[in-house]
Amino acid sequence: MSDVEDMDIDSVDAPAAVTFSSDLKGKKMSKANLPVSAGDTLPWVEKYRPDTLSDVSGHEDILQTINRFVSSNRLPHLLFYGPPGTGKTSTILALARHIYGAKNVRQQVLELNASDDRGIDVVREQIKTFASTRQIFGGVAGKNDGLGNFKLIILDEADAMTSAAQNALRRIMEKYTANTRFCIIANYTHKLSAALLSRCTRFRFSPLPVEALRRRVDVVIEHEGVKITPGAVDALLKLSRGDMRRSLNVLQACFASSTPLDDAGRPDTTKEREEITESAIYDCIAAPHPEDILMIMETLLKSDITTSLRAINEIKTRKGLALADILAALSEELCRIEVPKQTRVLWMEGLAEIEWRVGSGGGEMVQTGGLAGVVRKGVAVMGNTA
Repeated sequence: MSDVEDMDIDSVDAPAAVTFSSDLKGKKMSKANLPVSAGDTLPWVEKYRPDTLSDVSGHEDILQTINRFVSSNRLPHLLFYGPPGTGKTSTILALARHIYGAKNVRQQVLELNASDDRGIDVVREQIKTFASTRQIFGGVAGKNDGLGNFKLIILDEADAMTSAAQNALRRIMEKYTANTRFCIIANYTHKLSAALLSRCTRFRFSPLPVEALRRRVDVVIEHEGVKITPGAVDALLKLSRGDMRRSLNVLQACFASSTPLDDAGRPDTTKEREEITESAIYDCIAAPHPEDILMIMETLLKSDITTSLRAINEIKTRKGLALADILAALSEELCRIEVPKQTRVLWMEGLAEIEWRVGSGGGEMVQTGGLAGVVRKGVAVMGNTA
């Protein structure tokens, strides 16, 4: 007797009188697809999470491939990997709503995150129990499109699973393929076993391009009535570095800080909100302002090492900047100026070494001196080759 014939049977009747947030106009569904009554108290990351695949910004090539899988009703096991905030979870949740409909998602989809216990016991009990049951009828209740003849298990942050749990999971993926599809989401594939990787169709979600970020941010700005300058929007998109979650969180933080308060420290709705400026964006992220970086670069290029070191330490203390942020911004500015190739190689190699030392726990005072020394050494080489 086959494994499919041995499976238990699930009922397909959906709970009655349940209202989902996606059914309410103007409301957004939370990540867990649970009924939402919080309204505007939701973080914007959840409030404006895409409801459909067409709402997902960027990665059009991945969306086209997934749509072809769905239209032919041949969805394989999926592996989404890439940096945080690039749309991996939003894409699979939008796909689940497309396949099953909003009212059937809770019944047909099992979502486990890294915050859940994901040891071998969970794989053997919770995941296996969900995967081993099948519908009594094909398809999804209330939908006659032929889709959804399988359940969907989403394992978010799967690179946090133990090796034993991954080994147990690969057998379950093989045994219940006729009934269940898996979507594994991870930031780093090298933490996943080769057996899992070989069983999935892989899609890499790269950092989102600026235009994709801008489309979604503009929608949020319009719906929330955010007063923000064009320069501030450009700075927000640049500092987000392709991370949609980061851009929306920073925008919401700046929007909250622009709210005028009364004498009791409560929001004063009678006054207009302040306009969000480029300076407010940099202050919120605690990133160095472009003028500060230009000042540091000019000092390093034209002054002696003692004066340069004093100027860098003064700006760091006054603005509360971290050396790692200064290194990242300074390297971009140094790459823009025309210098001999020997100087450029010396700068990039030296800055990379200092960044590694800072990340490994090196003292900021000593590494700041190293930064000044590297740039001044490159200037000396440039003078010798002139």
